[in-house]
Amino acid sequence: MPNKTKKEKESPKSAKASSKNSNVNAGKDTGSENSDEAQQQTASKRPSNSTPPPTQLNKIKYSGGPQIVKKERRQSSSRFNLSKNRELQKLPALKDAPPIDREELFVQKLRQCCVLFDFVMDPLSDLKYKEVKRAGLNEMVEYITHNRDVVTECIYPEAVIMFSVNLFRTLPPSSNPTGAEFDPEEDEPTLEAAWPHLQLVYEFFLRFLESPDFQPNIAKKYIDQKFVLSLLELFDSEDPRERDFLKTILHRIYGKFLGLRAYIRRQINNIFYRFIYETEHHNGIAELLEILGSIINGFALPLKEEHKMFLIRVLLPLHKVKSLSVYHPQLAYCVVQFLEKDSSLTEPVIMGLLKFWPKTHSPKEVMFLNELEEILDVIEPSEFVKVMEPLFRQLAKCVSSPHFQVAERALYYWNNEYIMSLISDNAAKILPIMFPALYKNSKSHWNKTIHGLIYNALKLFMEMNQKLFDDCTQQYKAEKQKEKYKLKEREEIWHKIEQLAKQNPQITKIHPSFRHGLPPDAYIMYNENQGMPHYSMETETPTAEDIQLLKKTVESEATQVEQSRWCGAGEERMVEGEESVKAAGGEEEEMDTGNERYKEGQGADATEVRAATRCVHYKGSGVPQAGRRVPDC
Repeated sequence: MPNKTKKEKESPKSAKASSKNSNVNAGKDTGSENSDEAQQQTASKRPSNSTPPPTQLNKIKYSGGPQIVKKERRQSSSRFNLSKNRELQKLPALKDAPPIDREELFVQKLRQCCVLFDFVMDPLSDLKYKEVKRAGLNEMVEYITHNRDVVTECIYPEAVIMFSVNLFRTLPPSSNPTGAEFDPEEDEPTLEAAWPHLQLVYEFFLRFLESPDFQPNIAKKYIDQKFVLSLLELFDSEDPRERDFLKTILHRIYGKFLGLRAYIRRQINNIFYRFIYETEHHNGIAELLEILGSIINGFALPLKEEHKMFLIRVLLPLHKVKSLSVYHPQLAYCVVQFLEKDSSLTEPVIMGLLKFWPKTHSPKEVMFLNELEEILDVIEPSEFVKVMEPLFRQLAKCVSSPHFQVAERALYYWNNEYIMSLISDNAAKILPIMFPALYKNSKSHWNKTIHGLIYNALKLFMEMNQKLFDDCTQQYKAEKQKEKYKLKEREEIWHKIEQLAKQNPQITKIHPSFRHGLPPDAYIMYNENQGMPHYSMETETPTAEDIQLLKKTVESEATQVEQSRWCGAGEERMVEGEESVKAAGGEEEEMDTGNERYKEGQGADATEVRAATRCVHYKGSGVPQAGRRVPDC
């Protein structure tokens, strides 16, 4: 599918902002870091064409009749501390000044560029002075690039202050706070409205760091940990142009300031930890990983334990974040760099990938397969033996995937010569794992392209070892026959269980909610007291012990039901005897009518029962106490 043509990224067109403009904020004195008292301004979205909104805080108002509201791309809402005095005087050109005055003029221009202008609320304001600042920045970039011995000791603090004042700011809230996947072809990035000045500030500072006259020993007084931390916070900017400059500048600082290297790595780790386990949203992960790729490439051997822990605890968990596609190429590069440095890390890396392997997100699964092939391209044969069985079990699942891109990407492994050499050396272990998936999907997969790729893989296996291939074929057929036999055996056992279940006297007591819609051979027996099934039928094949236990239970319950039926009849007859005794008025002293009828209810087998129901006289009356059971002496 052809890539869509991206729109050219330009600065936003000038448009009148709302009438509610705040007075200017926080002016910076020339050469001083102290700022005047100011208030921060909230940014507003630039309307696309016509009239600006009535006030800054108001949302869309409907004047009458429905209006179609189109979501606009926010240009910027970075919060700058605008300077109070923004009237800049144009200074002489550096190239025209006498050599003795150039240093002082250079300092004046740096201080003049500390003045900040409004590009959001009122883009048309101070156009003359904005142009003065832009021309001054452009001139200093050219001056520091083409001249030697211009970066003197007094320039260092002024250059760092100018950079800090212009760039260290509060970033706007993310336009995509949920962290959904960013699509470069569909989604347009949020651009900084003040980019005409920010770009030149970044350009100047980068040329300043790359200048042959730059001395880290002097600059380390001003480029410290606080400066680096503020620089790293800017990586969350949504403007990709800014992140690209930040990436280059941070890499230069890492290379020139040895004392800051460990601190930079530690702070990058903290950003990753927060991204993985807390927010899952950060705009600069790809750029930070790109920096780390070149840093890892320069690690000395043997690798320190700190670096190995970074791989296991940071880089591998980065695979589980839902927005993996935004930074996956850079992440895969970092992982491969580690394995090229130390092949002993192959096993934990591959096992970590298998641990985080996606289950339901097929595009992410394709990314994992891409990375895995890159790892296999650099794997040592001795390390491959350690991971080949779990690895190819996962590949067999991928080949069987109904998503054709997943199956296709997995089958492309058989077009890789180095991977095929590893498979050929270990075919006795790999072919039995892969053969069932390949053979089954060669006939059952819905996509014809997959059929061709599977036949190609089977052909390669056949050419490797014909005898092994034939053995796997016979073994596969035997397994299929065994499965059919097990299925038939399972059906027979279930039939036996159904026949035993039909012998249960409670077969008719089917729960009303299940009475309709059941197949004829489905019997669910319920306990009247609990309303729950007596037997919970498992889906697996029941064993012979299960059948015997079920048979005993059915017979026992049938006996108990018969006994309870006879006992109920005896109790009824005993109650009748009690009523007849009461009707007699207690004329007889002892009465065995109830006992005799109770024995009759028990039947012939109950004649040996010695317990009897005796009627004991109440004191002072001839009325017996019927139903009281006492042991027979």
